[in-house]
Amino acid sequence: MNPGDLTGRTAIVTGGSRGIGIAAAAALADAGAHVVLTSRSQKSADAAADSVGERAVGFAAHSADEQAARRCIDYTLDTFGSIDILVNNAGTNPAFGPLIEQDYSRFAKTLEVNLWAPILWTSLAARAWMSEHGGAVVNTASVGAMMHEPGLGMYNASKAAIVHVTRQLAMELSPRIRVNAVAPGVVRTKLAEALWREHEPAVATATAVGRIGEPDDIAATIAFLAGDAASWITGAILVVDGGQSIADVSRFRPGADATRESALSIVPPHGQTPR
Repeated sequence: MNPGDLTGRTAIVTGGSRGIGIAAAAALADAGAHVVLTSRSQKSADAAADSVGERAVGFAAHSADEQAARRCIDYTLDTFGSIDILVNNAGTNPAFGPLIEQDYSRFAKTLEVNLWAPILWTSLAARAWMSEHGGAVVNTASVGAMMHEPGLGMYNASKAAIVHVTRQLAMELSPRIRVNAVAPGVVRTKLAEALWREHEPAVATATAVGRIGEPDDIAATIAFLAGDAASWITGAILVVDGGQSIADVSRFRPGADATRESALSIVPPHGQTPR
């Protein structure tokens, strides 16, 4: 997916210091955009920006901290003069386990980061720039929004909510602002390593395209949705999972062990997310 030329545009990527976030920042910068990527610490934000290149700068901001978000919005406008693209990528999952075993603090943290933060950053970007000048917002959802898995009920509920919020915002902010989302499957990131590190051959065999996802797979889709090639796309949820949500295809592979435990049934330990 080619986003086209993004020269002269500015993007903010929350949760941009690793995984899908840093890959998205790099894809946007490669297309010509200036990128402000956020992380909880300035050190990690700066390190990520350095790895992306001269078009990227880091900014310390916890995604759910409204004052930090406001400072980042102001910094971006003061430094680059516009906010044309917003990628709401920051996510967390402290609530692994059955829903009835969750406490309020884990529920609140999951919803604060995975649901409230994208609404917060979108509202700030819209009021500061996009409502008058236009722009594109891309949220990171998950294939978990569309299925049920042991231990991931709270996380998947938050991602299902983001799917709804994406479409709601696309309606409310039209026609000047487009709002879309990507829904990744199992991707080679640190947060998802429990899903693939010890099981990669099984995950690959169970995946229709024969491999697990890479951050660049998701980043390319994010950059596409942010660019002019997607100018008639809004309210869309693009599943990027190599066919993992279709079915466990390992049973159809020549010579596959039909008794192998499905890789897609493996769930991460406490504190891990499936992307």
